[in-house]
Amino acid sequence: MALRYRRFRELSRLLPQIQSGDRYIQCSSASKLVKLPSIPRVHAWERNGTRMPQSRFSTTSEVNSTQELDLLSFIKSSLDEPEGRCHCWLNRSKGKRDFQGRDGAFLVLAGRCETILTTCESVMMLEKLKSLQQRYPQLHVMGFLSGSSVSLTADRSHLTQYVMKEYVTFPVILSNRTFPEMDNGACYILFKDFESPVFYHEKDIDLTILNKAVEEFHVQDDGRARSRDNLKSTWAKQFEIIKEPYVHALRNLLFNFPGCVSADEIGNRLFLSDSSHHRIIVFDGNGKILDCIGSSPGFEDGNFESAKMVCPASSIYDATEDCLYFVDSENHAIRKADLGNRVLETLYPNYDASKKSNSIWTRIMIKLGLRSNDKRSEEFDVQSLMFPWYLMKSSEDSFSIINRSFGTLWILNLASGDIEQVVKGFPKIVDVCGQQIMEKVSLLKQMPHDWLQQQTNTVCSPKSLPYAGLISSLTTFQNHVILCDMVGQQILKLSEESGVCSTFRFSNFGLLGLPYWLASSLERVYAVGGHQEEIDHQECFSLLPGRIGIQLNVEIPVDTEFVEQLQEGCIWRQARGAGTEVLGAEDAGGSSEKVGAAQQWYDELDNLAFSLSAPESELNVVDDCTTSDMGFQDAKVHIDCAVNTSPGTSEVIVYAALYLKLRKQELLEDNQEKYAARIADILNSERSGKMGRDSFIQFLLKSNRDLRDLIFMKPLHVRVKLDCLDHPKAANGKDIILTDSNIEVNVSLSS
Repeated sequence: MALRYRRFRELSRLLPQIQSGDRYIQCSSASKLVKLPSIPRVHAWERNGTRMPQSRFSTTSEVNSTQELDLLSFIKSSLDEPEGRCHCWLNRSKGKRDFQGRDGAFLVLAGRCETILTTCESVMMLEKLKSLQQRYPQLHVMGFLSGSSVSLTADRSHLTQYVMKEYVTFPVILSNRTFPEMDNGACYILFKDFESPVFYHEKDIDLTILNKAVEEFHVQDDGRARSRDNLKSTWAKQFEIIKEPYVHALRNLLFNFPGCVSADEIGNRLFLSDSSHHRIIVFDGNGKILDCIGSSPGFEDGNFESAKMVCPASSIYDATEDCLYFVDSENHAIRKADLGNRVLETLYPNYDASKKSNSIWTRIMIKLGLRSNDKRSEEFDVQSLMFPWYLMKSSEDSFSIINRSFGTLWILNLASGDIEQVVKGFPKIVDVCGQQIMEKVSLLKQMPHDWLQQQTNTVCSPKSLPYAGLISSLTTFQNHVILCDMVGQQILKLSEESGVCSTFRFSNFGLLGLPYWLASSLERVYAVGGHQEEIDHQECFSLLPGRIGIQLNVEIPVDTEFVEQLQEGCIWRQARGAGTEVLGAEDAGGSSEKVGAAQQWYDELDNLAFSLSAPESELNVVDDCTTSDMGFQDAKVHIDCAVNTSPGTSEVIVYAALYLKLRKQELLEDNQEKYAARIADILNSERSGKMGRDSFIQFLLKSNRDLRDLIFMKPLHVRVKLDCLDHPKAANGKDIILTDSNIEVNVSLSS
């Protein structure tokens, strides 16, 4: 039977090559006929269950094919050039790794720049493209935007904002050339090996049609979201392989697209969805950070330090249960955070049955990243959530959930965790929950018109209700309206009595921990390869074995100042190499201070790795600090640690997140362009090239705020290598002498 099935598949592949002539099909809203790729004839005939007749055409139709190949040739020729005379790439990683297997299948969303970035219809098309990208990791996905003005820096900064707002993780090529294929608006282009493209001009094309077309190109999904070429084994922690927008400088701002906010007025708490940082920040009315939900991008339940999410959005606080319900947009899920027990769980999709059946070993494998925790259906379900964003309470036991394009509404039953109703189309959505939407929109009318218009340009709103896209970006709190400024990357509060608008002064950054993107690779356990870390300072010392005290004296960049004292939660230390066990280490390491998830993860893996080796290979770090704040004087900060070493080579690695802002006393002139350029230099935005740096500067200037008040995070990465000689011998020639040493390491971050 297996032999017959294999022969049948071979025959089905040969049949299209035997037939003479090309096969054509006209997409439902296409303006011209396009040639299908070489796929089995039965697939070319059927679309939505309707058998379509085959037609043959004269060779005059092949003129259009030549124009189509011109477009593909242009895309292919630009793959090796980050920037050329007629194009430039945005959101593309270094090393040209995006299209290593360029002979595979490609799915392109193409259109003119002015239409793709401004309409809800284009957001709907983008959601379908992202859904297929998640489903088929081996599919090459990209965007193609054309227009006469895309070479301007200001337009590129607008695209940068669009990439962050819509969480676009695939590369986008911008070109000042125009192609006739896009005369009828945005379209999908599907092709393989840069031949025989198929165009889909229908904006509301059913996702199942696109899915079937991709399957016909023999793109196989292995069920796991992992890279094709970069992994050397299956051991890889989930956050190491999650794709993110390639905009390095923006993620070092305190907030990265703060999209939504909700409030607990009785408890004096606000819940901010810091969407592109994949976390929810809990803070009080004075801006003091109280807690942080989420550690890194991914999809994992658990305590707040280890839980993962991707682009959290709208949230609702439930005072009865003291919990926060929120939308996990890119995971198509509704999550529930128990604020008392500090535990995150998934409400929808409901995986309770599968969770209960998991063995202890299965849970361990999932925790280590050796098995996927994603049990979502292999088939597209029209009832399932797809990129939800807005969340509203429709009744005591149900939620109303709307996607970002306002095209679909889902009614979720809280008790069962099931979708009870699906409503398609904005007019019908208004019929169901129009009153709740209008209540939020009425609050926005209190805001200054210029500011409101600026925010409206960053979100997708229906033409009939232009402010609808901001309904989850504001909430009422103690006679104030709290607003998320997605352009200025800040949180505002408007007094309902006086009408005065002010900003929050945030503090207690230690609770945010070390940002996940600063974590180094697990070099002793697993290496992904191809990743070069940026090290601020390296130094080597030759010392006698024993206890070594290390003090880092870090000089921050000129013209900057600390927002607050550096806290222990913002520091991460790791020591490796030769060493002996430290007496009393449990007393030094017994701090109750919250540490970042990255620190916890590496500590656990260190214990796992070292438990497999000889006891004498262990190395322990002792934290000399007895307070939660690191001392600093003027423009310097001091970080202390201690290591007990034995003969051999060891290395101490220190990471820290320094929260800074420009010093107003040194920068008195009102020159926002100068301030933006200075911040770009401090954050090393040149890593993205001149185009990336210019786009980042324009992005900051769009905020229309005093950039001297902008809080940003300057990463610190220091490595100290210790070469320890043999132990000195005692006078009797038998005993060894342990010595205590102290060293200072001076680090300058001035640029």
